[in-house]
Amino acid sequence: MIFREKRNRRHETTTNGPNDRFRMARPNKRYLRLATALPLGILLLFTAPLAGTSQVEAAPLRTMKNTAFTYGEKLTFAVRYKFVTAGYAVMSVGSKPVTVSGRKTYPVKFSVRTTSSFDKIFRVRDIYRTWIDVDGLFPWKFQQQVREGDYKRDFSANIDQRAHKARTTQGTFKVPSYVQDVLSAFYYARAYDLRSMKKGQSFTVKNFYGKKAHTLRVRMLGKQTVETDAGTFRCLKLEPMVAKGGLFKNDGRIFLWVTDDARKMPVKVSASVPIGSIDSELVKYSGVKGGVAAKIK
Repeated sequence: MIFREKRNRRHETTTNGPNDRFRMARPNKRYLRLATALPLGILLLFTAPLAGTSQVEAAPLRTMKNTAFTYGEKLTFAVRYKFVTAGYAVMSVGSKPVTVSGRKTYPVKFSVRTTSSFDKIFRVRDIYRTWIDVDGLFPWKFQQQVREGDYKRDFSANIDQRAHKARTTQGTFKVPSYVQDVLSAFYYARAYDLRSMKKGQSFTVKNFYGKKAHTLRVRMLGKQTVETDAGTFRCLKLEPMVAKGGLFKNDGRIFLWVTDDARKMPVKVSASVPIGSIDSELVKYSGVKGGVAAKIK
């Protein structure tokens, strides 16, 4: 995780939760950690633990329309601070469905790695995986492998969306209906009807992290045109409204730009910090469902 507490141990298999009080060291690891995984920063605001498998039968699981993404989609981002490219992040959906708990899923992978030159300063090799239900857009399984400098963390979980119980490497928990994990939540949000929202309106996302449920409010800030190496796009600008003193908190503000079309493809994420801003921008994409109508050039 990018947001975590200061630790003296070199290896951990669990964590007590996100914490935005980054360590100040030479070089400034507080901002290096944020920079090298900024595309995931927005996802961390939706984070949730997962559940264990069960044979319990309940009411039929929900269905949700998805015109935003499909198999084979691949998005590549450059993570930059000022004029320096610290690393690259890739979000990809597998080429075909994978069956988990008897259901067809989208196998999704998110990876972050620093450049060879930046490795000398602070080496990052993070991998997150989730398996998202094709019909209902909720996760059945989650895996995390974090390698950041001398910090290591491995986490895995399964989910039972019928019994609403979570069995993770941190223990077993009750979870809300259709709970999301740190990665699946982002794909779920892409399927949300963002385009009908007006400036100033907001929507809420139920999430679970640690041992209790939380509600995150996301506000629509309007429309902007954003230029990246991958092209120029008409975008919707969003801001997670982070509660002061709550679980999801940050020293600055986080903004997210997604394409103003049915894909709602992420184009840029920006986090303000006391020394400026750290940006993650789309540099190339492929396999997008039906093309990107919001691309201007």
